Amino acid sequence: MRGREWARPVRPVRREVLEATPGLDEGRPPLLFVPGFGHGAWAFAEHWLGHAAERGFSGYALSLRGQAGSGPASEATLRAYAHDVVQVAAGLPRQAVLVGHGAGALVVAHALARYPARAAVLAAPVFGGWVTALTALRRNPLGTLPALFGGRLRCSRVQLFGRELPRDEARRHLSRLGRPARRAQWQLLLGREPEPAVGDPPVLVLGSPEDRVVPRSALTRAARRYASAPLLFPGMGHDVMLDAGWREPIDAILDWLEKERSGSLSPGGSVRGSYRVG
Repeated sequence: MRGREWARPVRPVRREVLEATPGLDEGRPPLLFVPGFGHGAWAFAEHWLGHAAERGFSGYALSLRGQAGSGPASEATLRAYAHDVVQVAAGLPRQAVLVGHGAGALVVAHALARYPARAAVLAAPVFGGWVTALTALRRNPLGTLPALFGGRLRCSRVQLFGRELPRDEARRHLSRLGRPARRAQWQLLLGREPEPAVGDPPVLVLGSPEDRVVPRSALTRAARRYASAPLLFPGMGHDVMLDAGWREPIDAILDWLEKERSGSLSPGGSVRGSYRVG
């Protein structure tokens, strides 16, 4: 029993959820995609939702409150974000796989303590803490410094995307980025540890060794938390779902889930492809 949940319930808000479903339902678990701060469901609708449906997986992408098409929430917290994920997941037709990107991976980690997910995927996870803040400040001082004083965290093209993504496409994505809530931004920097996941679901961590937001050491630490090693996709930026090589990470995720469905997957299980582990 969580007394705080009863004493101070999260305020309801309109949630934007985009979806893509396969023509034939073969009983695969649905995927719920959770974007990072400043992003919305559109970031997954660009490529990953449709591709998952083509491979037989129903995909749902949530815009966190205050982002994209969801209702305004200027004082949203990590707790409110996790609440929204749990509520949407609970309304899906089957036990869902939670897929979080960036700070959305931290939201998913918190949601796992309240929702018995079939599995979880943490893509380029930003788990916060002062080490992450200092890394961001060193690599992107002009974009990070305002966030330390309640302003907007701004990421550049070279942080989010690899060199192969055309400039005009990168600009289009950057123009859609919103402003995360100040309280949630601060909570990300403080880095409160998520509680243990309900039911010990398998968790896959992936990212790029060239990510200028999440260093490789942070990927390794996140994966060790779940007794696994990260899958690495060289040549990509932080936004692996929007970068030029977007197909490779989502295929790795779906390959991994196919192994999980067959019962042969361990938390650090390998999948086919040209990416590498560790």
